This record gives sequence, C-alpha cells and structure tokens, in this order.
Amino acid sequence: MILIKTAEEIKRMKESAEILSKTFGLIKTMIQPGIKTKEIDAEAEKFIRAHGAVPSFKGYQNYPASLCISVNQQVVHGIPSDYALKEGDIVSVDGGVYYKGYHSDMAYTFIVGNIPPITQKLVTVTKESLFKAISKIKEGVRLGDIGSIIQQHVESNGFSIVRDLVGHGIGKSLHEAPQVPNYGTRGKGHELKEGMTLAIEPMVNMGKRHVLVANDGWTVFAKDGLPSAHFEHTIVVRKNEAEILTSYQYIEN
Repeated sequence: MILIKTAEEIKRMKESAEILSKTFGLIKTMIQPGIKTKEIDAEAEKFIRAHGAVPSFKGYQNYPASLCISVNQQVVHGIPSDYALKEGDIVSVDGGVYYKGYHSDMAYTFIVGNIPPITQKLVTVTKESLFKAISKIKEGVRLGDIGSIIQQHVESNGFSIVRDLVGHGIGKSLHEAPQVPNYGTRGKGHELKEGMTLAIEPMVNMGKRHVLVANDGWTVFAKDGLPSAHFEHTIVVRKNEAEILTSYQYIEN
C-alpha cells in the first residue's frame, strides 16, 4: 500500500532529512586519501546519535554499519572497513536517519583528488539524471515517466542504468511502496499523488549494467569491474513540483 503523508509527517521527515544532510557535510570534510572507510562510518554514527537520531541502516536486515560506503566499481551497500581511500577513488556514500518515527535517505558520490575525465563524466551525468527526474515530479506524473527521464539521460551519455536495484517509498519504514525504477516507459507505472514521499536514486555504471553481490552478502559491484556512481534524495510529491527534503548544501557549500 502506498502511503500519503500528512503535513505533520512531512515536517518530521524534513527534520530527519536535515540531520542526515548535515551528516553528509561532516562526511565531506573526511573524504581524503588515507582515511579508512570505517572511520568515516564511526564519525557519522556519532554525529547522528548526538542529534537525538538513529542511523536507519544499522541493524537493518542485520546490516553491520551506519553508512554504506561503496568505492569505485562497488555500486551500493559497501560495508565500511579498513580500506583506506586513495587518490583517484570515487566513493558513493549512502546513509539514512531515523528521527521522531520517520526515515530519510540520501546518497552522494564523492571524488578523492584527481580522477580521469570519463569518471568525472560518469559522476556528473548520474547527478544530472537525479535532478532531471526530480524536476519533472509532480502530482499526476507516472513512475515510468521518472524512470524514462533517468534512463534516457544516462544512456544517451554512453553509460548504463543498474536495473537490479531501485528507488522506493519512504516514511515510517525505510523502504515502503512503491518501487521507483531508474528506467521505464513514459505513461506507464503508478500515478504520483500529492503527499507521497519517495527516495529517488539513480545508480549508474560506466560499463555494462550487470552487477554481482560479493561474498559478504551485501556489497553490490559492477560485474565488468568498471566504476559506478550513485546519487539520492528523499522527496515529497507536491501538486506542481517535488519538494526535496534532503540537501547537498552542506556538502557543496
């Protein structure tokens, strides 16, 4: 069942999203060569809890950490570890916050030092596809319209949409109906209604779209070993446009 949120529920989700957005501002300051991904995770968890919130991911289906930190060919769900970031890495960080009974969810692909132009293009196109999709979201639009916008932008730039993983509804539960694919056909799929809250999250591979899951049971990586990028915002559908609840301002200012 797809849940329509009340003004009070959206207010709480906005508060949750603000804590999460500020957490990503902290993460930005830590992204540099030599830092271990588990150190980033530990500081993020400390920050979230200091704000009276709980990391949404920790313990979710027994996931062991507060963040998913996926490096280079890792697409999503990378478990923080002793891996130390190095010059030329791209790092997709996905995090969630649970606050006052409601979840928020966001992701951002960070760049460590200098990267090849093709990798920079991958990151740029992935982020562009997120905002192109969000700009078209309003009441009456269908999920296939959103997926089609992302797919068209990504594929016209020579990259591939990961199809095994999708965006989702969000609210009292981290994952609610509906699923939000990053590909699709215009005019198809569920019709968006005002008050729906969604996590829109294109995951884009430089090479082919096919992925595998590592032996840890979590880490999803590109089968061909080429880099992957991931951006995500939590949004609420409004009558004439989408309202973005999470924010990149603390990362990019």
